[in-house]
Amino acid sequence: MSMFCYQCQETAKNEGCTVVGVCGKKEDVAKLQDLLIYTLKGISEIVIRGSLDVKELDEANKNLVNSLFVTITNANFDENAIAKEIEKMIKIRDDLRSRIDEDNLHDAATFTVESREDMLRKGSEVGVLSTKDEDVRSLRELVTYGVKGMAAYTAHAAHLDIEDMDIYEFIYKALAFTLDDTLSVDDLVALTLETGEHGVKAMAALDEANTSTYGNPEITEVNIGVRNNPAILVSGHDLRDFEQLLEQTKDTGVDVYTHSEMLPANYYPAFKKYDHFVGNYGNSWWKQIEEFDTFNGPILFTTNCIVPPRKEEIRQRIFTSGASGYPGCTHITENEDGVKDFSEIIEMAKTLDSPTEIEKGSIVGGFAHEQVFQLADKVVDAVKSGAIKKFFVMAGCDGRMKSREYYTEFAKELPEDTVILTAGCAKYRYNKLNLGDIGGIPRVLDAGQCNDSYSLAVIALKLKEIFELEDINELPIEYNIAWYEQKAVIVLLALLYLGVKDIHLGPTLPAFLSANVANVLVDKFGISGISTVEEDVNEFMAEPTA
Repeated sequence: MSMFCYQCQETAKNEGCTVVGVCGKKEDVAKLQDLLIYTLKGISEIVIRGSLDVKELDEANKNLVNSLFVTITNANFDENAIAKEIEKMIKIRDDLRSRIDEDNLHDAATFTVESREDMLRKGSEVGVLSTKDEDVRSLRELVTYGVKGMAAYTAHAAHLDIEDMDIYEFIYKALAFTLDDTLSVDDLVALTLETGEHGVKAMAALDEANTSTYGNPEITEVNIGVRNNPAILVSGHDLRDFEQLLEQTKDTGVDVYTHSEMLPANYYPAFKKYDHFVGNYGNSWWKQIEEFDTFNGPILFTTNCIVPPRKEEIRQRIFTSGASGYPGCTHITENEDGVKDFSEIIEMAKTLDSPTEIEKGSIVGGFAHEQVFQLADKVVDAVKSGAIKKFFVMAGCDGRMKSREYYTEFAKELPEDTVILTAGCAKYRYNKLNLGDIGGIPRVLDAGQCNDSYSLAVIALKLKEIFELEDINELPIEYNIAWYEQKAVIVLLALLYLGVKDIHLGPTLPAFLSANVANVLVDKFGISGISTVEEDVNEFMAEPTA
């Protein structure tokens, strides 16, 4: 096989992509990403075995999480950018190695490459399948994918000057431990739960960064129509990039719209002062092929998820920043002061047509933890009176597979005395349905981006406190979560660490879970896949047996 990757939900045959990624990732990009991860593991071994103080490793820390972010599904398809990232991280690795006296370091901490050919050869040697034992490989990859998601959230928080050294220290530890052949399966299972623990910390840090900078999200009616002005469409997750673009587009005559996971930017008070911030255009990330065509203006990707454009004209309108990248697209970097110059994208917007309207009306969101806490009395009364029988956490990711229509139908079939708690792009499967409300409480409560799944955990813990329960699983909350990529993996591990059990995960269980590892998750946490809508609704709504 020319490559092997099974980190996302859409991997070929739910086994692994071996020729080209379903995401569009090509063989050489896959090999370079494998080598980049291998390099980061070598850096991590040096830091851990050398007992280096992470507080003194600012450059290494920030580059570590950014490099991990680069390898997340749909983030970066640019072979040259990834090769440069490897070169940069090898230099950082060798500098760190020069500071310690440790001998007998792993090959990941010592290998050399002198050319692109060397990189590709080495990348093909150190990929996923280089770990022969299936169960060890499964657990190592589960930890690695959780760490990738954690790194994404940590990188966003760092952009807003919020950092937790414990998170960096754990990432080094986790990656280093994936090189350790002396660890048992039990050791790796324990490391998996520890990954979830630090995932909670990472999401809490990002929540603090976002809310302390931009205010707590508010219940907001978001416009989904268009105006007759030239415009820029912003996709991804990075609010700092979004803020800088809004500042630079003031008084230019250029409007700004969000797309996909950037939708929750509409909920933050700090962004509501910008009159040229119009609302949200379109739907989930995988719809971008058709929606970028009708938008007409330039598109800024602040992070994943990029779908390789089919038209050259659209590719010419795509700009990337941060960990994202695509061959031939303009990549915008920051200067020494942390400022990104978006003038090129602004000038392009002025020359292009305004967006073509694809829908009208509005959608409502902004139900993060502080906003829900303000509704706590109403929510508690509704639960006690029986007006709300159950909450359903339907957070996570969307994707292209037809099987994901399950989530739309599931939302439609839920009884009218239930409420959906959501975060992430999974919401696009049902956030435009007319599901009504319960005593003024909308039946779909959108907390925000995938990282805002933290809000859902905080809400659950608050309800546990209010109802004076001993166990979070005693709450009238069920979990039916869709996953796609690695940020959903860290959300899942965080929920497991918090003790949540009986999670339904779909539309398929991860291909990277070996049969034995899957059995551990089933036995220990009650994780299961999805069935039919009817069967699952009946199971969730069934009264517990004594």
